[in-house]
Amino acid sequence: MRFATYEYRGRRRVAVVDEDGTLHPLPGVSSLTNLLAEGGSLRNLLAAGSVTQDVPAGPHVSEVRLLAPLQPPTVRDFVTFEEHVEGVRRSVDGAGVTGVPEQWYAAPTFYFTNPYAVLGPHDDIPVPPGSSVLDFELEVAAVIGREGRDLTPEQARAHIVGYTIFNDWSARDLQSAEMKIGLGPCKGKDTATTLGPYLVTADELEPFRDPDGFLRLALTAEVNGEIVGKDLLSNMSWTFEEMVAYASRGTVVRPGDVLGSGTCGNGGCLAELWGVRGEQSPPPLKPGDVVTLTVEGLGTVSNTVVPGPEPVALPAGRRRSRERP
Repeated sequence: MRFATYEYRGRRRVAVVDEDGTLHPLPGVSSLTNLLAEGGSLRNLLAAGSVTQDVPAGPHVSEVRLLAPLQPPTVRDFVTFEEHVEGVRRSVDGAGVTGVPEQWYAAPTFYFTNPYAVLGPHDDIPVPPGSSVLDFELEVAAVIGREGRDLTPEQARAHIVGYTIFNDWSARDLQSAEMKIGLGPCKGKDTATTLGPYLVTADELEPFRDPDGFLRLALTAEVNGEIVGKDLLSNMSWTFEEMVAYASRGTVVRPGDVLGSGTCGNGGCLAELWGVRGEQSPPPLKPGDVVTLTVEGLGTVSNTVVPGPEPVALPAGRRRSRERP
């Protein structure tokens, strides 16, 4: 099944989406996050969706404002594509940096990004304050349906309820500056994350699973109608189940948590292309640019970049005397 969250005539609803785009609202449900928290196993979600067969059909997706399928309590973004790591290191860390750090192969590294910055599949994207080097990042995210701790990859599969497209918008100039301190990214990734257009339940993607457990989905990125990147999701170096297992190590994953795959290679973002080409070609995104990401089996998201606010000025850090009491 495909689940959508949308606004229509001043109301927020959750619905199952037909193949033709007709929405079938779930009675009394306005939050997919809350629905998962009440019992988010795949079986329970499919049962909740099946109820819509007995209620009148709602509007078509073209008549509503599609929102992010859910508002996640946490968002972990991984980095699981070698090609992306190699290209972006050259672009963000400097031209002399090459290859992939050996430590990268040790574990599926992730960072926490801002759950309050999640936007819908067609929402406008403001330029982050103080940035002039905006980039997109084409990813797929797994959504957790059941709580779990210290999971094995085999156990983790039952905790993934579905998948959605994930665009990790990145202010590369802010990211490059703040990561010199050894922390981050933070403000470089803090303004917008696109999720959508739907939550596609895990069973729908099983036909795409290859013998090694990876989902072989075609990924395409376009800027202003021109294709700039194409890859396969199965080029990940860890499966989603392995990512969930690592995320749950020593802690919990809970219903509604979102885990991004990390950016695909071969043009999954502009920074990778800049690192490979040695120049900012294509140029950084600017107001008016339209970024369209398509993932086989999941759909398409398309967002327009718009001007953002000016940054509120702050002083430089004070050099203190280090006086002791």
